Amino acid sequence: MVRLLDIGLERLKNMLIDMGTFSEKTVTTAIDAYTQGKNLVNEVYTASERLRMLEEEVSELAIELLARYQPVASDLRFIKSCLEIAYGFTRFGRYAYDIMQVRSVFGDLSKCDTKPIEEAGKHAKEMIQLSIKAFIERDITMSKKLKEMDSIIDNLYLQYVKNAAEKRDQDIRCTIAATLILRYLERISDHATYIADSVAYIKSGTKASRRAIG
Repeated sequence: MVRLLDIGLERLKNMLIDMGTFSEKTVTTAIDAYTQGKNLVNEVYTASERLRMLEEEVSELAIELLARYQPVASDLRFIKSCLEIAYGFTRFGRYAYDIMQVRSVFGDLSKCDTKPIEEAGKHAKEMIQLSIKAFIERDITMSKKLKEMDSIIDNLYLQYVKNAAEKRDQDIRCTIAATLILRYLERISDHATYIADSVAYIKSGTKASRRAIG
């Protein structure tokens, strides 16, 4: 016999999957727009706002399920984790908009070297895809892989900053723009990792230790 709660949980799951897919598309749009020299700030802002509204819808449904059915154990963990995961997807959208803001503020950056952004962006997009897959399949093994990929993006960001500090002949606009974008991609990778941690919490009830991020 299907519980009414199960119907609600399935709806919540599908909302998160749709949200995750849209957040991935938004981040991809921002990265590709930057590397291709396109100004899509308005489009990405609209997408970011849509993700924010979707998060509110997830929150409303989660609260309704909590109030109406008073779930316990794995059902309760699932609902709590959905709230955290929805927040992560919203942050993806926000950082995508921040990337476009860099393009908007600095103007034409077509002469800048985009290879560091392309490399980190490739890893970040893959991490978003894996975090969505981990949620859909409730696969806790992906958490380890995402942490390894997170370290790669961390190192790319830190290495770029180190190299920039040692070179005096770089275009300061290019350096600042790339540093900001790499930082946003590093934050995206953090949230992808935390989504996988939330999946582990759904399965085991144990939360990984996390450093606070926005």
